[in-house]
Amino acid sequence: MHDVVIVGAGPVGLFLACELGLAGCSVLVVEKEADPDSPWRSEPLGMRGLFGFSTGAFYRRGLLDALVAASTDLSRGRDTRTATGEPSGPPPIGHFAGMVLDPALVDIETLPFRLPSPAPDFMVTSLEAVESLLAERAVKLGVDIRRGVTVDGVTQDADHVVVSADQGEFEARWVVGCDGGRSAVRRLAGFDFAGTEPQATGYTLLGTFADPEKLRPGINLTPTGMYLRMSVEGHIGMMDFDGGAYDRSRPPTRDHLQTVLRRVSGTDVTLSDVRVASTYTDRAKQATTYRQGRVLLAGDAAHIHSPLGGQGLNTGIGDAVNLGWKLAATVRGHAPDDLLDTYDQERHPIGAQVLDWSRAQVAIMRSDRYAQAAQSVVRDLLGTEDGTTYVFERVSGASIRYDLGSAHPLVGRSAPNFLLGDGTCLGELMRDGRGVVLDFSADRRLSGPAAAWRGRLRHVSGTPSDDLGLGAVLVRPDGAVAWTDVHDFATDGFERAASRWFGHPQAA
Repeated sequence: MHDVVIVGAGPVGLFLACELGLAGCSVLVVEKEADPDSPWRSEPLGMRGLFGFSTGAFYRRGLLDALVAASTDLSRGRDTRTATGEPSGPPPIGHFAGMVLDPALVDIETLPFRLPSPAPDFMVTSLEAVESLLAERAVKLGVDIRRGVTVDGVTQDADHVVVSADQGEFEARWVVGCDGGRSAVRRLAGFDFAGTEPQATGYTLLGTFADPEKLRPGINLTPTGMYLRMSVEGHIGMMDFDGGAYDRSRPPTRDHLQTVLRRVSGTDVTLSDVRVASTYTDRAKQATTYRQGRVLLAGDAAHIHSPLGGQGLNTGIGDAVNLGWKLAATVRGHAPDDLLDTYDQERHPIGAQVLDWSRAQVAIMRSDRYAQAAQSVVRDLLGTEDGTTYVFERVSGASIRYDLGSAHPLVGRSAPNFLLGDGTCLGELMRDGRGVVLDFSADRRLSGPAAAWRGRLRHVSGTPSDDLGLGAVLVRPDGAVAWTDVHDFATDGFERAASRWFGHPQAA
């Protein structure tokens, strides 16, 4: 029997598997697709943007350099010129409702508790690069990955879960569904999935055009919809506000795609042939809870929404990072009784916010006069430093703050990358998946009550280049600040926080 069976070998399932493997858990990952190679995972169709919350997670586990190397210059050679042929300036860092953010208008200095970090605020990668890196890492950590496995049953009792599949049964203490928007685990385990129905059908295609110059580069909002001409020739995205009627109803033929593109672009562009094409909608739904007994959900299995703004992959990685150390502590027997419940308490509100963020964008992109009036207002706001910084703070994850019951504004946020006097950064101290205690008040060994958590916490003393006015900081394995003291290493306050997140010191 495995400690954990993860259903789904996408980025979320594989990141979670790495977190559990790092903690010494026995993990099996099963994936329906037999072959990980797919045009939908590789460049250009598989290109994705990672924001700072996600790049920080890769950095803290020592994976960022490898990811950057695997994603090197994915944007090199892409057309960044304006319609007049002039350079368009720095590369875009995202958009809101099709309106591209201007990096020059982001006031980085106002972002909360920010310190320099190797983790970029935004980078372009591909699903192929992310999955290949994480799969290799997972295998090195002892994770068993089996592909071509179709799950058709999930049953549980008080002690274990049985996953039934076409290749037999798999027994585990816990099961996590990371199997996408049409999750079999979610359906078979009886999770409620609630939300709103679609307003539009979205299309992604790679093809050949007889007259591509008729389509403007970049994101184009029009009176009849939206189209996006990517930097790779023939790569087109578009949204048609048909109430989601066409999605999955029938294959997207060349004639249909050309008709929709001509309508939303207002041109008579000719689509000569189609290599690959797919449809999607802006349906926005969320599991009402992310846990039922010994079955949990993460990523698109827990929440689906429009891909606008690139929030899906980033939100899913956030789920995996939050869940991984909590589930591992539960498996190993030293977690507080309610630790696993905090996964739903912390991540469910984040998922709900992302769904509303997606809904707001779709509402503004509609082709009616009310939406177009709202577009005008939002465009004006995005022409200001405050407006653009607000949107960037939301899409980058910089605004994420878990409610951990502390009034200190840093508690619950992603920890700044404190640089200590010996040149060591906080992110480098977190590669083994343990929590970290930073003591800025003096150079001393971990002693007294704090020593009782030695196996679960790394204690580091020293004077940082910038302590942000703090005397000590406790950082959870997911990078969230769990406790701070503005004066010195206050043992009583530390004990309460350490017990809350890392269990009783005698339970090691």
